[in-house]
Parts: sequence; C-alpha cells; structure tokens
Amino acid sequence: MAWLNYHHLYYFRAIATEGGIAKAAEKLRLGQPTLSTQLKQLEDMVGRPLFERRNRKMVLTEAGRAALDYANEIFRLGDEMMEVLHDKTPANQTHLQIGALDSVPKSVILSLVLEAYRLGPCTVSILEGKGDELFRELYAHRIDLILSNFPPPALEQKQVFSKSVAKLPVAVYGSARFKALRKAFPQSLSGEPFVLPTAHSKLRHDLNHYFKLKGIHVTPMAETQDTSLQRLLAENGVGLAPLSEVNGIKENLVRLGRLEGVYEEVWLVSAERKLENPLAAKLMNSFTLLS
Repeated sequence: MAWLNYHHLYYFRAIATEGGIAKAAEKLRLGQPTLSTQLKQLEDMVGRPLFERRNRKMVLTEAGRAALDYANEIFRLGDEMMEVLHDKTPANQTHLQIGALDSVPKSVILSLVLEAYRLGPCTVSILEGKGDELFRELYAHRIDLILSNFPPPALEQKQVFSKSVAKLPVAVYGSARFKALRKAFPQSLSGEPFVLPTAHSKLRHDLNHYFKLKGIHVTPMAETQDTSLQRLLAENGVGLAPLSEVNGIKENLVRLGRLEGVYEEVWLVSAERKLENPLAAKLMNSFTLLS
C-alpha cells in the first residue's frame, strides 16, 4: 500500500489553487524547482498526470480535478478537527460561533445567546452579514449556527439542518408625518412611499401578495435587507417600513397598524460536521420562540 504524502498533496493543492507553479512558489515562498519535484513525485505515486499544459497554462486533468476535490475535503476536515479540539477557553468553556443575517431581529439573537448561556458555560462570537457569506462560513465550519429569515439554500453534497424558531407579526411604521394614515388602515397605505426588503426575500414576496390582495399600490423608494437601515430611512421620512413588531419598537417611529397574516419567520440552521459542537447541537434541539 502506497502512503499518501500530505506535503505533496498540500503543494499540489496550492499549484491548482494559484493556477501555476510560479504563483504557488511565490505564495509558499519556495523555489519553483522544489514545487515541480514535489508535483512530479505525487504524479509518480498516483500513476497519472494531474496537470496538462495548454497555451503555457497548467490545466487540471480529469484525475487532477478528482484529486483536488479530495485534497480540499481532506484539508477541510483537518481544519475542522483542529478547530473543534482546540475550541475551548482556559475555563473549559465551549466556544459557540453564531452567524446572523442583518435582517434578523436583534431580540431573536439575544434570546439565542441567553439560551446558550443557560445550557452551560460558554463564550459566544456573533458574526452578522449577508446570507451567501454566512452560509459559506457555515459550510466551511467556521461558524456553528446561523439565524436566517429564509430557509437554507439546497446544495448538493451539503447536509444542512434547519428549523423555524420564530414567527413574528409584521406592522407598518413611519415617521410622525405619516400618523394620519392610521385611519382607514391598511387602505390608507395606497400610493404612499415605502422602504421595502429586497425582492429576493420571502417577506417581500409576502408583502407583495398582501398588497395585491388588498388592492394597495405602494411606491418603493428604497430596498434593503438591513432592518436597522430600514428603520433609519423610515425615521428620516423616506418612506414607510414594514417591520416585525419586535423590530419596530423605537421611540421615533409611529406604528400605523399590523398587516394581518404577514409574518417574518426566522430559521436556525446548522451543517453536518464530523465532530459537532455539543452546545450547537443542544440549541438545534431546544431553542424556539414559537408558542
């Protein structure tokens, strides 16, 4: 049985990722002849070429593409192992890493963090950002859980678990100059300017459906998924903002009325790991704000 040399595999992966021996040598601070020798030894061991030259470029062969897939998985698992085995504070506290979309109400994030503290001694890191960025971090095992206002995208070869943990009623808020719209709500909203979630979001779809059923025609003035920015724009009179009621609690916003049947749903999402974070697993089982 031939034993795999991980140095060879590491150098091969660097060459494939950087697009050639010269760039890989520069990044790794090694000589090009050294890398060429390491690659040749790996190819001799597997018994087939991993690259072919086309127009002075190194292009992966079919065997090379398969080897790169395995190399990426091998080093991903190695990173995961080191993170999990070293992921303890001096006080033996579990370190929980949470990702949260900008649009998720801060009160939901707070509830999750408090539940984590209730379950056991831990430290918590919270990363807020966009969905595609956070899900990449989740799949790479750099975060343990995501709070999202949409279900996780279905990806091949990615074992993902999710559950709905909150279903928050949505109301319309605006600056004081819109206070008169409380009368004849929601028909009074027709023709008014709005600050809306972006078109790809589930809430935007539900809002469009609600307005269509009610015969309400609104004027989009701005679109953003960041609820803090939605509130800020609404406070400055740019337009009305449909926000989950817990999100809309702010002294300088006027609540005009609830949109019956429209909810902001929040999901808790995790990804399969060889060595799972025990606290993340407990939260996936126990955490919910649904009655």
